[in-house]
Amino acid sequence: MNDEINYKNNPLHSVSLKKLLVEMAEHYGYEILFAYLNINCFKTNPSIDSSVKFLKKTDWAREKVEAFYLYEFKNLPRASSEQFELPPRDRIVPEEQAPKAPAELSLEDAERLREKRAKKAASREPRRNDRPYSSKLDPDPWANAKR
Repeated sequence: MNDEINYKNNPLHSVSLKKLLVEMAEHYGYEILFAYLNINCFKTNPSIDSSVKFLKKTDWAREKVEAFYLYEFKNLPRASSEQFELPPRDRIVPEEQAPKAPAELSLEDAERLREKRAKKAASREPRRNDRPYSSKLDPDPWANAKR
């Protein structure tokens, strides 16, 4: 009985990956999907069938698309930290939260979001050029070892 309630409270329940992609591609188009998700199946010769094939094989990409569907297309409030740890298909949406109209997205907003993510990633990770030894300085780092 509890599982029935859980499935009832997940907008992804009984929605196939193909149906989900068709809805989003018709509403946003592949250019917006690529701009926000940065997954090549939406850029290089995009089609529903090739995207479904790729996403079925690639868990991280499928979960990224499903989360986009929930929080941008269905415009649900963000998941709690506990729910966020679960894959999107296993998340439970509280009963008082109902899907809304899809979020309005633009390529300009996608670019700003990409820049924001890049700054955040740069502040978290040391850059490759910050290593004590850079191969750019010496074109043959093994030159001394050969002698």
